[in-house]
Amino acid sequence: MYDIVRRHLGKVVAGAAMAVTGTAVAVAVTLPGSAGADEAPRGTAASGTGPDAAADGTPGRPAADGPAPGPAAQAAAPPEGARGVGTDPLTDDELKRAEALALTPPAAPDRQGAQRNADGGRGPQRLATELADPRPGEEGGGPRRAVVRLYDYARDELVTRTVNLDTGKVEESGAQRGVQPSAHPEELRAALRLVLGSPLGDGVRADYRDATGKALTSPDQLWFNGDVYRTYREKDVPPQLAKCGEHRCVRLVTKVLNGPWIDTRGLVVDLSARTVTRVG
Repeated sequence: MYDIVRRHLGKVVAGAAMAVTGTAVAVAVTLPGSAGADEAPRGTAASGTGPDAAADGTPGRPAADGPAPGPAAQAAAPPEGARGVGTDPLTDDELKRAEALALTPPAAPDRQGAQRNADGGRGPQRLATELADPRPGEEGGGPRRAVVRLYDYARDELVTRTVNLDTGKVEESGAQRGVQPSAHPEELRAALRLVLGSPLGDGVRADYRDATGKALTSPDQLWFNGDVYRTYREKDVPPQLAKCGEHRCVRLVTKVLNGPWIDTRGLVVDLSARTVTRVG
């Protein structure tokens, strides 16, 4: 259990919300019965006095447990096909195909260039891709479809597209505002980059140096996680974060790799506005 250290913003903590609990599992080992220093344990072939030993002292049969088994052989996983069957999860090939089809809708090629991801780059931010539920009447074996969810930071819209993997067509497409699904790891990485590039990240960099003696220059030097910041769960929301919910905002938890926690819970990143705000 990490010691709790209360310090300035970015202080290294092991708070209750982020505590890591290790549970030691005791393994009981049954040892043979008492045996003298110069005799083998009873019930073995070496003793010559096992339960089936002959009256003339001829050794009996070996104990039932016999010799220790050799190391287990590790079997290779069967190769994954290019296409799943029925309700099998999407294969890697299907995931790539579904996302490629969803990212190039023929109905709106001009709009694709105007969409933006969490880093401000071209194209929408990928969030999730999953197998679509069978439609009525297709439970016995219809075409495989994938639901692809994207976020367009240029318009703050959640874009959902249903792709038919048999025909290669986008069958359904819709956009919603004010809908904020869980954050993708790429969004959290983009948020951490904004924190480290902000004056409010000074405390994080200072705590990292205190813990490691090195400078913090990249998100790759930290373990991080987090999720969407939802204003309705907060008592006091700063004016700068009033649009969170319409904007895509996230809050991070971070720690030194194989080291102590660094408290970043007081920082909220508005990925839509690309700003960092202190809360609490």
